[in-house]
Amino acid sequence: MVITKKYIPRRTFLRAAGAAVALPMLDAMTPAFAVEAKRPIRMMFMQVPNGIMNLKNEFAPKDEGPITTMPRSLEPMAAFKDNLVIPTNLDQNQAAGLDFEIAGDHPRAATAWLTGAHAKMTSGADLKGGISADQIAARQFGKETQLASLEIGLESPEVIGSCEAAYACAYYNTISWRNDSSPLPMENRPRALFERLFGETTDPEIRMALRKEDRSIIDTINASIKKMRLELGGTDRSKIDQYIDAIRDVERRMQLAEKQAGNDLPQVTSPVGAPEVFSDYFKLMTDLLVLAWQTDMTRVITFMMGHEMSGRAYPEIGFPDAHHPCTHHQGDPEKIEKTTKINTFHVKQLAYFCDRLANTKDGGDGSLLDNSMTLYGAALSDANLHLYTDLPLLLTAGKNTGIKGGVMVKYPKRTPMTNLLVTMLDKAGVTGVESLGDSKGRLSLPA
Repeated sequence: MVITKKYIPRRTFLRAAGAAVALPMLDAMTPAFAVEAKRPIRMMFMQVPNGIMNLKNEFAPKDEGPITTMPRSLEPMAAFKDNLVIPTNLDQNQAAGLDFEIAGDHPRAATAWLTGAHAKMTSGADLKGGISADQIAARQFGKETQLASLEIGLESPEVIGSCEAAYACAYYNTISWRNDSSPLPMENRPRALFERLFGETTDPEIRMALRKEDRSIIDTINASIKKMRLELGGTDRSKIDQYIDAIRDVERRMQLAEKQAGNDLPQVTSPVGAPEVFSDYFKLMTDLLVLAWQTDMTRVITFMMGHEMSGRAYPEIGFPDAHHPCTHHQGDPEKIEKTTKINTFHVKQLAYFCDRLANTKDGGDGSLLDNSMTLYGAALSDANLHLYTDLPLLLTAGKNTGIKGGVMVKYPKRTPMTNLLVTMLDKAGVTGVESLGDSKGRLSLPA
């Protein structure tokens, strides 16, 4: 018997000056007669600012059990209903203020969301929180990936000092903590994220020259691409072509945004080089994150659509009102309706991300959606009252996570949200986690 299958190492890169492009999972990365290794479970923690209302069961259904009708705010996720678990009655009690603390509901909620820890009231450098669930996963997964984790945001993290009462702005600007004193900054620049994934720091002048000439990094590795295509089978050639096309498309969109940023246009909510339209900005950043998962550059991502108390407006949905003032509706039906439209618009962005995952192969016959879980939600429920109880959460889980979707689950009231985080770490294969923050055990998820 003659075995002709070409084998290439899993961590193969296509290299050229200024670029190092990792490859997606290819058939040729499994040796002849070998059993394909089980694909890793990726984790995304995606937070939206300023709470999510559920005043008329518009986010979570009233009744426990199978989701028969999608709530209004979740309608954009209808195509992924069978992947959804809606957990209710989960609280973050560490967001509650102590008797001596002044205001600070937003910063405490943001800090507690993935840590189950109480933010110390300070506007100085003596920040205090706790390690977050993503960083617990990153400690283990980072041993096998080039990047232990990615921390991504869609608003500037550069505000310093005090943002509310005596709380430092750092508390608002992140949901990721390496340890109890080290909040991690959120990267909001598409170009910086792109070069972190695909650029080598050894020759920044070459990368700058490519940008000035509107050339793709793919141009620098064309010879390597052609050589590799000749050595691969038809299925792998197709995967390579789709992957390279995706990188080119991302670069083209960045170049358009960067040219636009040089024009005399008002730019108040996005960093230089980011698309002005929010949905375009979201899509560009999440397309980069899909590439990061596709190449197994990282398996853990935190993503903030906006920092707490975000005043971003979304004119693309028909009105100019800023988000945070709308959430303090005080019963005003017009503000409630606008807030609900913003909540639905955010879920529409999540649906785009899930669709990209579903249409990206991940070895064998599976997709990135099959091999991932995304926890979506907010650190407050009704932000009009700054509630941190019965948090609005949505877990999107692929078929290979061992979690069965299409259901709403009611847990006992006052259950710590950290119980869910510990359970997610278990499902992702993170070992040795006995507790997190104020957790008191694990949750039973539908299987």
